[in-house]
Amino acid sequence: MDLTEQLKTLLYGQGADLAGVGNMTGVDGCAYPVGVSVAVALPRHVVADLRTAPTKEYYSLYHALNEKLNAIVRAGEAFLQEQGYRAWAQTTDRVHYGEDKRSALPHKTVATRAGLGWIGKNCLLVTERFGPAVRLSSLLTDAPLTCAAPIDRSRCGSCRACVDACPAHALTGALWEAGMDRDALVDAGRCYDTQVRIMLASTGIEADLCGKCFAVCPRAQKTVDNQGI
Repeated sequence: MDLTEQLKTLLYGQGADLAGVGNMTGVDGCAYPVGVSVAVALPRHVVADLRTAPTKEYYSLYHALNEKLNAIVRAGEAFLQEQGYRAWAQTTDRVHYGEDKRSALPHKTVATRAGLGWIGKNCLLVTERFGPAVRLSSLLTDAPLTCAAPIDRSRCGSCRACVDACPAHALTGALWEAGMDRDALVDAGRCYDTQVRIMLASTGIEADLCGKCFAVCPRAQKTVDNQGI
């Protein structure tokens, strides 16, 4: 196997459900030429429950999957460094968010460059296999990996399932294109405030988690109903 296949085999062996490599040249906030995107899928019953309201199980799973992703990308970082390349895993303890809830280099940006999916009308990554019912992480490197073709346009078409279901009425319904600012898709402040209110009412936990906008996505629904996650 070449280096790219060795890395992907490692990532899948660590528990990744999706993994891809993208060319990051010219991407704002990225000091490395290559990005590796990793996704893990949410269990189907959790996604089904979120159509109604956030749950304590989702809260626990959210943090558990973050830790799983941290371990996956750390393993990828260590592997590439052992091969003599620079690598930087974007783990939760390394990624910092400003007051506007933005990070310097979103995992979603790496994922679209790696061809794993596009940004949906819910402002989340939408994958062909799991829809938006995934958690993401990424790592950056200067290793000469084989990059996939990026996805630079939305494939949501006329669907408005997430827009119409959003309890905050925070989604604009715009179709994403690469380079589009987040504010063109979502009112992040309204989304955040409503998530906290709904999560507190549903579980007694004060956290910015909701999940309805990905649970109602037809691509996630198809996976839950027909294939399972």
